[in-house]
Order: sequence, then structure tokens, then C-alpha cells
Amino acid sequence: MPESLSDRDAALAMFSALQQRAAAAGITLRAPPPEPDSCCGRGCNGCVWEGWWGAVDYWREEALLKLES
Repeated sequence: MPESLSDRDAALAMFSALQQRAAAAGITLRAPPPEPDSCCGRGCNGCVWEGWWGAVDYWREEALLKLES
């Protein structure tokens, strides 16, 4: 499950902001990682949300590298 709703909202806002910057610069970014839809809500070790947060970080790093070049 997401760390908090605001963290999820911040991640979605970050996706949007970086996609807008890329579009303005004529740069194509790959699609952001989709949110998991199979969380059981029991706080499992290795929860699907942990993987999503890792993918969010990777997507952000990759997007910023493309925008800097």
C-alpha cells in the first residue's frame, strides 16, 4: 500500500510535471509505471507498492537524465 495518499499524489504530480517539461522540449519519455492493482493491504514484505516506488524512482531518474541532455 502507498506510504501515504499524499506521497502517491506527489508521485503522480511529478509524472505529470516531467511529462509536460518533456513535451515542451520535444522529448518523448516512456510511460510512467502503472500503479499496482493487486495489493492485499496486509503490509507484506516485498509488497507490490515497494516495487512501484522503486519503479517511480527509476522513471524519475531516467526522465531527468533525458531532460538534461
